[in-house]
Amino acid sequence: MPKVVERAVGREELIIETGKLAGQAHGAVTVRYGETIILATAVISEKPRSADMDFLPLTVDYEERLYSAGKIPGSFFRREGRPGQEAILTARLVDRSIRPLFPKGLHNDVQMTITTLSADGENPPEIPAMVGASAALNLSQIPFAGPIGATRIAYKNGEYVVNPTYFEMEDSQLSMVVSSTADAILMVEAGSEEVSEEVILEGIRLAHQANLEVIGLINELSEGLTKPKVEVPYDEAEAKDVDSRVKAILNGRLTELLEENPEKMEMEERENRLSDEVAEQLAEDFSPGKIAEGFKSALREAVRGRILDRGIRPDGRVPTEIRPISCDVGLLPRVHGSGLFTRGHTQVLSVVTLASMAMKQTLDTVGPLDTKRFMHHYNFPSFSTGEARRVGSPGRREIGHGALAERAVLAALPPEDEFPYAIRVVSEVLSSNGSTSMGSVCGATLALMDAGVPIKKPVAGIAMGLVTDDDGRFAILSDIQGVEDFLGDMDFKVAGTADGVNALQMDIKLTGLNEEILAQALEQARVGRLHILDKMNEAISSPRSEMSAYAPKMVRLQIPVEKIGTLIGPGGRVIRGISEETGTSIDVQDDGAVTIGGSDARMLEIARSKVDSLTRELTVGDIFTGKVTRQTNFGVFVELLPGREGLVRNGDLGELESDVEMGQEITVMISEIDAQGRLNLSRRALFGDNGGPAPAPAQRSGGNNFDRGRRPGGFNGGRGGQGDRGRRPGGPGGQRGGPRPGGPSGPDRRFLGGGGGPRPAR
Repeated sequence: MPKVVERAVGREELIIETGKLAGQAHGAVTVRYGETIILATAVISEKPRSADMDFLPLTVDYEERLYSAGKIPGSFFRREGRPGQEAILTARLVDRSIRPLFPKGLHNDVQMTITTLSADGENPPEIPAMVGASAALNLSQIPFAGPIGATRIAYKNGEYVVNPTYFEMEDSQLSMVVSSTADAILMVEAGSEEVSEEVILEGIRLAHQANLEVIGLINELSEGLTKPKVEVPYDEAEAKDVDSRVKAILNGRLTELLEENPEKMEMEERENRLSDEVAEQLAEDFSPGKIAEGFKSALREAVRGRILDRGIRPDGRVPTEIRPISCDVGLLPRVHGSGLFTRGHTQVLSVVTLASMAMKQTLDTVGPLDTKRFMHHYNFPSFSTGEARRVGSPGRREIGHGALAERAVLAALPPEDEFPYAIRVVSEVLSSNGSTSMGSVCGATLALMDAGVPIKKPVAGIAMGLVTDDDGRFAILSDIQGVEDFLGDMDFKVAGTADGVNALQMDIKLTGLNEEILAQALEQARVGRLHILDKMNEAISSPRSEMSAYAPKMVRLQIPVEKIGTLIGPGGRVIRGISEETGTSIDVQDDGAVTIGGSDARMLEIARSKVDSLTRELTVGDIFTGKVTRQTNFGVFVELLPGREGLVRNGDLGELESDVEMGQEITVMISEIDAQGRLNLSRRALFGDNGGPAPAPAQRSGGNNFDRGRRPGGFNGGRGGQGDRGRRPGGPGGQRGGPRPGGPSGPDRRFLGGGGGPRPAR
């Protein structure tokens, strides 16, 4: 029997229903917010994989069906394939929120499948997905210390918005997702524009209040429907026995090793030797998994106790201390910009590539955005940790880390109308020992400034950690390394400028976090971020004034919307022809904004001139050089622009009246535009009857010296001057075969696609 519950959360009703769809799943709900609807299902395998596992085999799949938004996929196969970035990030939001709440010792496969059924283009599906996962788990037999609530908070014009629309998020200063239990915060993910730590803390508090409403709604749905939970076989007495036996064998040697503070590789090697010794002595009494868990417990106790009791971390630092930092720029001569950021054993090389706006990424998502201009890609090769692994496509971790750094840097980029480039940054992790994602933020900033991208302010990132004990003591650690992440209770990444936070991501291994710890972590992160920015400024403090010689140059102009069709031409013939002739890329937006890109400045100007000629309004007095396309008994027709001809009557041909040929290029002036838009042209008005120079017309001239349209004046005179009868422009007295364009004395002939100055060496 279906059951439906609903409650107002934000500006819409949150509606959860169970018992109607997916009846064979162990837990299944639909969640509706506005007209966005998702289906969330949860299942658990009948038997555990192995009692010897040391991890939870949880899988979260978010299936983004484009039919939900009335779209057909743009791929060749016209069906959904590998999840896109937004789908992967949504799955990660769900996974990171629920993973801490499963009991220790659960080794059964748990699978969450979340499918978008309807997407209204206003309400993002991420929050319904997180709420649905919580509700499905709560209804199922899967042991889960929930339910949890999830809310997105936006901050706009000094006010907070609960569960904002896409439109409200677009121009907000903060967009933040918070998940929590009834008692404490679990996960935070935020993108912002230099907001203060106080704004973030208040947003988290408001989100937690909204989450209490969501949790109450899930409890109402689950009342009388929750299945008996699966019992997790976990022998606590055996675990304690293993722990005590391991400690007896080690006999304080882990503490001695930490006191010696060797380098990372030596530390790991000596830890492995101790682990092997313990495993050998206990092999007959316990399974390998139990022994490994016991050794981890001993290491965890030694590291955490040393931090809480003495304030000394595994590498000898105090809690607020940041590892040594070095920064370099301009390492790679042929790329558009490069930056190398090194912090301790973490090293990231970031490389910038600039391209025309035509290279923006096309998106296949259920949301309203269909392109994006800035891309940050993060690579984590196995050699960065001294391991040998198969090289494959980026995993969810790589996608998530890349997106976090992208979000942090995005707020600092110049707007598209000021810097009309598509921008790609690739961060290559060369060495890893903690927080490579924040290293990517720093490396990307260095590379962008090296490339001459006029970013608003430098951006830096830092990862914070947390160590707690049962007595309520805690220590917040600045710039955590790998072992502190592995054995600690929190990974809290904060990125921003000197004036505020741009991105934030928090994952915890506890069942919750209070506001006191969050506030102290944010303040400690702010101080650390300023320190890192100072180190970055020593390498490069502002964007370079000039871009790389190998970066494309861009020209942006605005054309009337009604002229877009003229520029594109039938089947794209006109715009494609300009692009092929000049070797440039031309991107046209629906509002008439045209961006032209190319590496040759001369060809770029030719393309700009052609676009301008095609799309400007013709007026009396404009001068063009065009080809004769038709001959009649009353005159000739001359093509001034593609698809636009004018008539030169016999009396207006001047000295060419009896000597004009088909295909000949002649220079004429628009003498009249009649009521029907027809063009009457004159050569006599320019050259007189004998081809001599004429006074410049009083009205505006169209084009410039790079167009097929010419400004009046500057002609050499004489019969056949300016390219008539096939002559080259610029020869003295109109002589045939004058200097080629680009030469020292001949006029510029770039409108014909001729050569120019030398291209950059390749």
